[in-house]
This record gives sequence, C-alpha cells and structure tokens, in this order.
Amino acid sequence: MTRATLVGVDIGTSSSKGVLVDRDGRLLRTATREHGVDRPRVGHVEMDAQIWWDELVAIVQELLRAEPDADVVGVGVSGMGPCVLLADDAGTPVRPAILYGVDSRASEQIARLDATLGADAILRRGGSALTSQAAGPKIAWVAEHEPGTYARARRLFMPSSWLAYRLTGAYVLDHHSASQSTPLYDADALAWYAPWVDVVAPDLSLPELVWPADVVGTVTRDAAAQTGLPAGVPVVAGTIDAWTEAVSVDAQNVGDLMLMYATTMFLINTVAERVSTPSMWSTVGAYPGTRCLAGGMATSGAITGWLRDLVGGAPYADLVAEARASGVGAHGLLMLPYFAGERTPIQDPEARGLIAGLTLSHTRGDLYRAALEATAYGVRHNVETILAAGGTVERVVAVGGGTQGALWTQIVSDVTGLEQVVPQQTIGASYGAAYLAATATGDADIGRWNPPASLVRPDPARHATYSELFALYRDAYPATQQLSHRLAEHQRTIEKGTP
Repeated sequence: MTRATLVGVDIGTSSSKGVLVDRDGRLLRTATREHGVDRPRVGHVEMDAQIWWDELVAIVQELLRAEPDADVVGVGVSGMGPCVLLADDAGTPVRPAILYGVDSRASEQIARLDATLGADAILRRGGSALTSQAAGPKIAWVAEHEPGTYARARRLFMPSSWLAYRLTGAYVLDHHSASQSTPLYDADALAWYAPWVDVVAPDLSLPELVWPADVVGTVTRDAAAQTGLPAGVPVVAGTIDAWTEAVSVDAQNVGDLMLMYATTMFLINTVAERVSTPSMWSTVGAYPGTRCLAGGMATSGAITGWLRDLVGGAPYADLVAEARASGVGAHGLLMLPYFAGERTPIQDPEARGLIAGLTLSHTRGDLYRAALEATAYGVRHNVETILAAGGTVERVVAVGGGTQGALWTQIVSDVTGLEQVVPQQTIGASYGAAYLAATATGDADIGRWNPPASLVRPDPARHATYSELFALYRDAYPATQQLSHRLAEHQRTIEKGTP
C-alpha cells in the first residue's frame, strides 16, 4: 500500500539535507551529503551550483530507495542565501555562485552604490543597508571584474530557485529572497525596482516573483528520469534556508525569535510592521503580509569545526564534555567570533577573530567553551540591537544541528537570559521545505507537525556572571578594531604575494 509523502531538500553551507515525511509530518527518512565551499581569495566564498543539483538527485534517490511505497505528492526546496548565481538564457551557470554574507568581496561596489543611489534612499526603499549580505553589489562586482562572464549572464538564481528551475523549468524567485537582493527590490511595492535594476544589474532578465509556498510548476520528465520523482508532482518555490527553518518550528508569529544553530548563527524576529536599522536586515517574511528583522553571524559552528580540526579531529562528544567541565568563562578566556569578518550587528567584513587571556594552563576544552560562549555573546549583541531597533522578543525557538547535546543552547540562554523552546524536530530547513510543499498541496498544521519538546531556561547566577563578561566582550572589538583591519590588509598582501 502506498503512502502520500512530501520531499524537502535544503542546500546548506557545509551539507545538503533531505527529508521524506508523511502528511502528518512524521519523519520517515533523512539523507545528507556533505560538501565544502571554495575560497579562491581572502573574502571570496563560492560554490559550483552543479553540486546543488547533483546532491539533490542523490538525496532524492536515496530517500525513495529506502521507502519504495512512498507516493510523493509534493516537493519543497530551500537553500543558503542570498547567493548570486548568474546563468545564461538556457539557465546554465556562467560562473560559480557567490555566497551570502560570508563573501565580502564587494566592499568597493557597496561604497560606490551608496554614493550613487544614496545610502538613506537604499535603506528607505529596500529596508536594509548595503552590506556583504546584499546580492546587488556582488552582481556589480562580477560586471566590473569579469565583464566577459557578465556579458553572457541573463538570469539570476539562488539555490532554491535554481533547484526549482531544474525540477520544473520555471524561472522564479520568492519575495523573501528578492528582499535580500538589495538594492534591486522595493520592500513597500513588493516588486523589482526597475531604475536601480538598470544601474546595478543591466541586461539581466530578473525572475518572476512568487511566495515560498506557491506551486511554480511540476516535475518535468527529464527531472523525473534523473531523480526518480514522478513526473507531474507539484514543486513549491521555497526560499532561503533560515526562513525555511523558521517555518519548520512555527516561528512566524509577531514576537517570535528563531535562533538557527549551524555553521553560521542566524536570528529572525517577526515584527508587526516594517522596522529598519543599518545594523540589521529588514526583510519580507516567508508568508504574505509578514515582516522580519533579521541578523546573522559570519561564523558560529564553523569555529568549533575549525577547533576540532586543530586538535586532530577529536570526537565532538569529548570536546563538549571538556567544555562543560571548563565552566562559566572558560577559565578566563574571551573570544571574538569574527573569524570570517562579521555580519550583524557590527557589519564589518574586516573584523578578525580574537582569543584573549590565553595562558599555558588553558586546555582544548577551555578553547571549545570560549568558542561556544563567543557565539552566545554574539547572539546577545544581536538581540539587544533588535530590541533597540523596535523589535519585540516574546518567544525564542531554537533549531538546527547545534541544538543537539544541550550545552550550546544552555550557554546561549545563560548569556542572554532568554528561555528557548526546542521543538520535537530540529532538522531544520529541509523539514520546513517539506511543510511548505504540504501547505501548497493540502491541509497541514506546523503546530501538529512539530510540537515543542523541551524548554531551556537560563540560570540566574550564571546569567549574572555572563553579563559581566559580556561587558568585556563589547569592549574587545572597539579596542582591537584598528589592529584587526591592519591585519586584514596584511593578509591580502600575503595573498597577492607581496612581502
């Protein structure tokens, strides 16, 4: 007997994940493919988009082999973003995709567009200031530095929209992703802003705008032959992974704050009306009528992975146990988590990581603890900035692989003083993508799909201690900013081969 199922696939920074769920949201199967990114130069972070398709194909095939009785009735996709994937008229990429805010190559283009269009005007029309997160300056970078490549470009994709295109042939982009394509999108009109498109992205034919849960087409015969999906199955547009994660844990109501624990830490606060501040990103939400104030750190889980590699690939369970034993404050260590620059709220791609207070007595457990605490301080800095800008935080929901093991989430609650709801399913964006497909093809309720499983409460004594240490954290960046910028410049000269 066949069973109606939904497929969700998400393309992340370090892996792609897929889920097969039934109509009630029960997780039947999961599949993962790990991958890396390319860093051809300091500040440049890219990825070959063919990997996205190849991994979707492999994941879907694995899911369907494991559940031969599955009757797939809908497909959802999501992915990291905002990314810039330029393609020709046939949808064939003309260069690797430039990734989201971890790629900081377009500083000169940001400065020039601010001067040409007006920084205040950009903030008013689009909701967000131009930063390394914005897609527009990266398009301008390609036009300036790779004119031959840009001359062949006609279409703009992001991971979710390119997968939807490969599955259905539809050239679309969801409104949320478009709202992170500053300065190309008018956040009040909910449309591309033609005068600035002509300045930033001349000769590109921008995609039709839809909402993430909109059905944009059905699986073509060619896509069916490659993936094993039935031809004719509806496919939804999907959106950027963090917003799909928020969907997956029912964090789309006014006052909700989603914390995504992953390679990078992401925060999304749903607000009653549009709120703008240069320090954060003001975006359209995943559903019509919703608005968000969002932030993202350039590194979080990436630092713990870096540390693990430095100590010979020790098991994460051992490192977490040693970090737990280290205790509050990591025996006097303080880390700034700016190992790839920083996005919100300091918006400084020239920032660099810092480990202060080191002595010969410190252990790898202390370093691991300091890394977890550094990301928690970054969360608190972002939350305080959201509140100062006019956001409201009434409910915090945690999601992502970093919620496993409990230590990281507990440190974040202790540092911020906020309770966190941990839902039953924390697999994240792939599950949210499947849910979007479910809503588009029938009735579905995320509250029933993914109810709360546990609550992380802050400890008052630890919170008091962390508040004192947070003051030191806030002092550390301005005290070392000029030094970090000089070192960033030195790193570029080394890369160019200059003594």
